[in-house]
Amino acid sequence: MPPIDDIPQAARDVPVYSAGAEQHPWLRRTRLLRRFLGLAMLALAAGGLVAWYQTNGFSAVEFAQPFETMVNRSAVETDGAEPATSDRDVAVQLAPSSRTLLNHRAYDEAPDEELVTLNANAAIRLRAGAASQYEAMAQAARREGVRLVPLSGFRSQAEQETIFFSLKADRGQNAETRAEVSAPPGYSEHHTGYAIDIGDGNQAGANLNTDFADTRAYQWMEANAVRYGYELSFPPDNFQGVAFEPWHWRFVGDRASLETFYSE
Repeated sequence: MPPIDDIPQAARDVPVYSAGAEQHPWLRRTRLLRRFLGLAMLALAAGGLVAWYQTNGFSAVEFAQPFETMVNRSAVETDGAEPATSDRDVAVQLAPSSRTLLNHRAYDEAPDEELVTLNANAAIRLRAGAASQYEAMAQAARREGVRLVPLSGFRSQAEQETIFFSLKADRGQNAETRAEVSAPPGYSEHHTGYAIDIGDGNQAGANLNTDFADTRAYQWMEANAVRYGYELSFPPDNFQGVAFEPWHWRFVGDRASLETFYSE
């Protein structure tokens, strides 16, 4: 190899990693080799990471999503909506809204095996927890001279269909008017097995009408029902726009019943 003084000045001034046209061929080959080896190692590492994700139950789509989101923030935003600022905001945007019809919420029908009959009327059934607490409540009322009478409990969707459509036709009411006093089939609290219609055994004429609000039975329920896990479903001026029903009460005294009526 000739001494450095014998190398032309122009050649000595070319940087080792120059990208210019005067770069030595052996340097260009070295850079290409390093670049190839680097890309190969990156590909092997990425392939290993994907294999690990798949082995541990993650799909390729799940693996790609976090990276996709970092690059494209609109992946978690809805068209025309403000950008989500938290996990809860994202969940709210993506979650479906509760189904409603004529201001009534949709409810699943209670399984037959979870229903029990009431002692006062074997034709009326409620879920076990609701039935037990109703019996205790009725006994407490009787000790104070008040006779609570169960009028209606669980109703199937088929039974509600007959009530809603047949009575609507008989009374000449349109659907919206009928829905103010009776839920459409599939949307009645009675389907849940937690709702009960209550009358006053001493004032039968007030049963199932707003006059029930003037009875001792209603006044006692208003003061004491909460002790047994019951609440009035449709008080005056309720947010659903359903007519005031002083006789219609629902059980919310355990976790399942509470989630039935208060889950969004």
